[in-house]
Amino acid sequence: AIGRNCAELIEDGATLQLGIGAIPDAVLQSLKGKKDLGIHSEMISDGVVDLYQAGVINNSKKGLHKGKMIVTFLMGSRRLYDFVNRNPAIEMRTVDYVNHPVVIAQNTNLVCINSCICVDFMGQVVSDSIGIFQFSGVGGQVDFVRGASMSLDGKGIAIIAMASVTKKKDGTLISKIIPYIEKGAAVTTSRNDVDYIVTEYGIAPLKGKTLKDRARNLIGIAHPDFREELKTEFEKRFNARY
Repeated sequence: AIGRNCAELIEDGATLQLGIGAIPDAVLQSLKGKKDLGIHSEMISDGVVDLYQAGVINNSKKGLHKGKMIVTFLMGSRRLYDFVNRNPAIEMRTVDYVNHPVVIAQNTNLVCINSCICVDFMGQVVSDSIGIFQFSGVGGQVDFVRGASMSLDGKGIAIIAMASVTKKKDGTLISKIIPYIEKGAAVTTSRNDVDYIVTEYGIAPLKGKTLKDRARNLIGIAHPDFREELKTEFEKRFNARY
């Protein structure tokens, strides 16, 4: 469902940046009906192979490095590495080039898709820490979010895609859309940079929205079990009806 919602925002001829994990793979699975897609991404995995072999990815509409996928590193199965080996359609570049926002901005119709741990009512995205615990590296998320916003054709968009909930070890669900970020957590993508948040329940556009509208849009794509609780927090925070 997350993959299908992301696919709604991706036009034919788009150039894609994809993060790692189940969500980017789900997005790729949802793009089989698209045409003329390109790749400019810090990394690629097995799902790209399927779309390339199906003719969906051909890099023919890219504004930069037309006809080639531009990547820094690979992570996948032997099938991926065999596909890339001596493949003239793929060009490996250093990360300081691939992830440079000015370089990223030269790609036409750029769509970057990344994930996160949680997002608060203001649109602050936490992707690399859980409270004071450092969970992962930042990676290229901010580079691509800013590169998309600087896109020379004005069509770049940045998607933060995530499941609406996560589970504790005891099976208890926790909402990933929250009123306030946890004390000590580090913001990865700022509220000033955020564009779209996507869950299995829909798409929340945040860029250019008021704080109230941001919160409303996010509550609308939260897990149904948490919406009433979030609405109560909304009304306490903004002294207004949801």
